[in-house]
Amino acid sequence: MYTRPSLTQYVVARLITIFIFVTSLYILATVIVPKEFQNTAFHLSLFVISLLLVLGSVYIGAKRVKRELKVVEKYLSGVEEYENFNRQALFFTQEFENINVKLIDILQLIKKKELKKRKYHAKIKLKNRQRSDMLSAIAHEFRNPIAATMGYAQTLNDDDDIPPALRKKFLSKIYNNGQKIEELLSRLLLWNRFESGEQKMQISTFDMLPLVKDVIHNLNEKYKNREILVNNAPLVIKADKALMEIVIKNLIENALKYSKEQVEVKIEGNKVSVIDRGVGIAPEHIDKVTKKFYRSGEHSWDNSMGLGLAIVKQILSLHHSMLVIESEEHKGSTFSFVLPSF
Repeated sequence: MYTRPSLTQYVVARLITIFIFVTSLYILATVIVPKEFQNTAFHLSLFVISLLLVLGSVYIGAKRVKRELKVVEKYLSGVEEYENFNRQALFFTQEFENINVKLIDILQLIKKKELKKRKYHAKIKLKNRQRSDMLSAIAHEFRNPIAATMGYAQTLNDDDDIPPALRKKFLSKIYNNGQKIEELLSRLLLWNRFESGEQKMQISTFDMLPLVKDVIHNLNEKYKNREILVNNAPLVIKADKALMEIVIKNLIENALKYSKEQVEVKIEGNKVSVIDRGVGIAPEHIDKVTKKFYRSGEHSWDNSMGLGLAIVKQILSLHHSMLVIESEEHKGSTFSFVLPSF
């Protein structure tokens, strides 16, 4: 197998070749040229010719070194643009071949690190944008109840002669706004536990029907003039009861917010559906409404910081289920999911 010589071997071999050639030329010239012409000028001419041959050989060697150094320079001067790294490039000495291979390894490592750096910066940029969206959503959701609370409190503080009935009404409004703020904080903290992986599952076996009825009872106190129906079909499942309560509550409250007619909860086999006859969702928005902080201005969707349905989707995912949305604009929506029964 052919192995390229080292630079020292190349130089020594070239010098020996020149020495043999010049010596052979000198001997040949002294044999061919008659002795009467072999004067000082003759020998000086042979010496000059020998020097020219040596200089020519050095020049050719220097040109080869320069050509191969150009390849190295090309690598170093255009890391971003130079794509075609050739490990099989032909170099006349082993040292240059080793330099070529090592430079290729270094440059490829640099390119990989540069790619990782770009991905990292893109990830940081996305995180910053998400953080900005989150802060904007939080500010938007908290502004209204805080402003209302401050307004009622200011009125109570400024007017000592407010009738008791009106005072009680204002205090009730302040309490309701405080509940809304507490609920928003709870949803935000719950989502943070999901994203950080800190949410622990507490699995138990229970019947969904009593759970649904408890949620409806609690929501009836908040939405006094609304009707929420449920069929009396039992469904015994194995799941996290507290998280499933959040799922049912979020889905029913979502239906109450975006419809004016009755809301129906239907249990069929191991499928739970929440049905409303409200504004519906446009087809292009159905896949987006479960994304966190998502808002559609088309129907003034208020999804509790855009986290309500996102939390439902996440909880169902933890239970190896998924939220299915069927909707038609101006006719209503059905939100359903399937859980294994026991």
